[in-house]
Amino acid sequence: MYGSDATIQSVEEYLESLPPEKRSELEKVREVILRNLPEGYQEAFAWGMITYQVPLERYSDTYNGKPLMYAALTAQKKHHSLYLTGIYLSEEDRENFEQAYRNTGKRFDASKSCVRFRTTDDLPLDLIAKEIASLDVPAFIEKTEQVLSKPRKRRSKSK
Repeated sequence: MYGSDATIQSVEEYLESLPPEKRSELEKVREVILRNLPEGYQEAFAWGMITYQVPLERYSDTYNGKPLMYAALTAQKKHHSLYLTGIYLSEEDRENFEQAYRNTGKRFDASKSCVRFRTTDDLPLDLIAKEIASLDVPAFIEKTEQVLSKPRKRRSKSK
C-alpha cells in the first residue's frame, strides 16, 4: 500500500508520494467526497490513507482512542480502495448500496469493508456522492452507537 512511509504526515504529502496516475484517480474521488461531505467531518491522513473522520473533540468514545472513521481513500498497487463505513452499519444499508451500485452497470468489486476500483470510470460517482452526503455527523455517531450496543454473536469453539 502506498502511504506506508512513516514520514508522511498529511494528505498533501500522501498525494505527492503517489505516482501521477494514482494521484490523479484519487484526486477525482477526493473532490467528489469533499464536495458532498457533511459539515463536521475532518479530512486527515491516518492509517496510511486519506480519512474522513469525526474529530475526537466531537466524539472521543472510540474503542481505540482514534477518531471515528466515516470514509477513507487509498491507493493500492493494482487498484484503489474507497472505504464507506456508513454502508456497513446495517445489513439493509449495505444491500441497498450494493444493489444501487449494480444497477449502474458498473462492475461491483467490494469486500466487507471497501469498494475497489482501478479508475474513476469504474465508480458510479453520483452514487458515491449520494452515499457520502447521506449521514451527517450526529446520524453517523448514533448509528455507530446502535451497532456497538448490540450483543455480538459468539462463535462456539468446536471440540
